[in-house]
Amino acid sequence: MPRFAANLSMMFNEVPFLDRFDAAAKAGFTAVEFLFPYDHPAEEVGKRLVAMGHEVTVYCRNYFTPAQSAHHGMRLVRLPTIRSKHLETLVHTLLSTAHAMTQGYDLVHYHALGPALFSFLPRMVRARTAVTVQGLDWQRKKWGHIASAVLRLGERASADLPNGTMVVSKVLQQRYRETHGAEAFYVPNGGLLREWRVPNKILDWGLEPGKYVLFLGRFSPEKGCHLLVEAFEQLNTDVKLVMAGASSYCDDYSRELRTHASDRIRMLDWVSGDTLDELITNAMIFVLPSDMEGLSLALLDAMGAGLCVLTSDVPENREVVDGAGFTFYSGNAADLAERLRFLMANPAVREATGKAARQRIEEQYQWGRVAGEIEKADYQVMGWQLPPALAKKPNARAAAAGAGSAKRRAG
Repeated sequence: MPRFAANLSMMFNEVPFLDRFDAAAKAGFTAVEFLFPYDHPAEEVGKRLVAMGHEVTVYCRNYFTPAQSAHHGMRLVRLPTIRSKHLETLVHTLLSTAHAMTQGYDLVHYHALGPALFSFLPRMVRARTAVTVQGLDWQRKKWGHIASAVLRLGERASADLPNGTMVVSKVLQQRYRETHGAEAFYVPNGGLLREWRVPNKILDWGLEPGKYVLFLGRFSPEKGCHLLVEAFEQLNTDVKLVMAGASSYCDDYSRELRTHASDRIRMLDWVSGDTLDELITNAMIFVLPSDMEGLSLALLDAMGAGLCVLTSDVPENREVVDGAGFTFYSGNAADLAERLRFLMANPAVREATGKAARQRIEEQYQWGRVAGEIEKADYQVMGWQLPPALAKKPNARAAAAGAGSAKRRAG
């Protein structure tokens, strides 16, 4: 059994970890290093990899991770870092990499562009490395010129430094092919199929089942939170808007956003577990107004709950919701408001679209399938032959990508 580790040194409160998180264990075998929030669907892959016989090691930041040695069969390694917008991820990744290099892992797996800068180091001790790209982080408006430039270097590094690169959308796969000449593995995130929950907590919040529009995610400019508020304030309706999330070092933005809180617009902190299930399954419509994405876990979960979804028309969102949801012109509050009016007035449309959305998740974005594709891709990154049980059902997409990656990085 191979030994693998992955470095997920992402910022725990930056919800593309929560939002674009790549299936809690993309390296998957004997030791995969991850950073994930507890009670997040990303755990689903980690648990499945453990069940498949692989050891999974998760590198966590000690100031927000409970002092325990294991979680759902995954080994936890808690390391310190500097609590800083610009240094937190880099410091934790460096420390995690140094530790991983002493463990004899076969594969060290990094997640996101910043950590990709360190993906050459384990190769110095003959460990293979992989990087999963959840999105082009340098596009996020919160970063200044220097941070954005570093993340652009991270994008280049994610294509050049590891033995293999994985991306969560076909849009990103095409970018890596055209921009970097790299054939990346396409392995999407997954979603949960949620059943309706009897309303309880939402009643305490003054919410009525089926009478609120829902947003889940970071309160940050690229998520388009302000656009959703602007559009909703144009509507004359008794339906409420619920926005659940938190800031990501964008405190001024978050504070400004919260000034719009009212009886019609409810601002909540992060929710998880049973409360999250209840909040999602009792919503009327889920809205994702972002102007950039990788592959939103919140969107996948809303679709898996059978919600009618409305997203901005950025390519990554269209890839997921085409034929199973609605889109509006990105950045256009008037168009967003008009789409909301239409959907609020047509329950039959919402119901039919919700059924199509759930079917899309069931057929294409299940965590079990994702875990299997990760396992196959990792074997190819290692240059090892698939075990007979896996080889019976080869992943043609991953096989082609792996062949291209091996050719590009030969020697």
